[in-house]
Amino acid sequence: MYHWIPFWPDTAAVNGVAVNNLYIAELALSALIMVSVVIMMLTFCIRYREGGSASRADRVRKTWHFEIAWTLATLVLFLILFVWGARTYIWLYRPPPADEEVYVVGKQWMWKVEHAGGQREIDALHVPVDKSIRLVMASEDVIHSFFVPAFRIKHDVVPGTLETLWFKANKTGVFRLECTQFCGLQHATMSGEIDVMTGPDYAKWLTSQGAEKSLAQQGADLFRAHGCSGCHGENSTVHAPPLSGLYGTLVHLQDGSVRRADEAYLRDCILNPRSFTVAGYPPIMPDFSGQLDEGDMLKLIAYIKSLGGNQESRR
Repeated sequence: MYHWIPFWPDTAAVNGVAVNNLYIAELALSALIMVSVVIMMLTFCIRYREGGSASRADRVRKTWHFEIAWTLATLVLFLILFVWGARTYIWLYRPPPADEEVYVVGKQWMWKVEHAGGQREIDALHVPVDKSIRLVMASEDVIHSFFVPAFRIKHDVVPGTLETLWFKANKTGVFRLECTQFCGLQHATMSGEIDVMTGPDYAKWLTSQGAEKSLAQQGADLFRAHGCSGCHGENSTVHAPPLSGLYGTLVHLQDGSVRRADEAYLRDCILNPRSFTVAGYPPIMPDFSGQLDEGDMLKLIAYIKSLGGNQESRR
């Protein structure tokens, strides 16, 4: 699509198309202003050169309307670009309903990837073409940054939080994945590949990985192993918030605040439950910080999400 532009980098996602269009518009406007300024500068240099016959009287009366028109025109153009950029930013950081969901953990110095079906990868990510892919990302140590140049997507992965990112590849092929946040001595080696495949090829790849348990099933095992089912299970006699249908709903807390039960909220509740006590329930949940790594957290969250809820929270 952009092959007519010399040296233009490869574009392989709808995200990249949106960013390219905005960037080209900014370049075009900047070039228009630069050319206009240079033309006016040369015109004035020639017309008002020493010994020229052009009148130098009443300069303010002759130019005020031109100056106002020039200022207003450029202001309007830049405001249009501002609104366009803001809409693009919101669109890029508000994921649409996902066709596939993938969990990513960054650590020194690799990307650990796990699909909903339990398939695992290191420094690689296989996805189908023309499907919306939603990434749920965490870091085990320092700040990393998930960057795919061909998709024009980049998102920092911050320790202690869960970040979400989405893309929709529109071309098959293998594309470079990089970490663009300095994360230690071997930062330069923290790279990988995004392999975009046709639908049938992707289905074959998933089958060939031989995953025994899905991510939600692994989370269910952790749920029972850590005694969570003793309070949150259907047959529990403990007065604890039910988890079935929780994901994506609004939760009222004892401090009067309201939180949406997204991935970040579920993580906070598991690791710091006393700060997120649900209204009407006693603060009896133990603190699991230090007992679960980021991979375990993602499995537990996948299990809780599998219990149902409002999927509109994925937007």
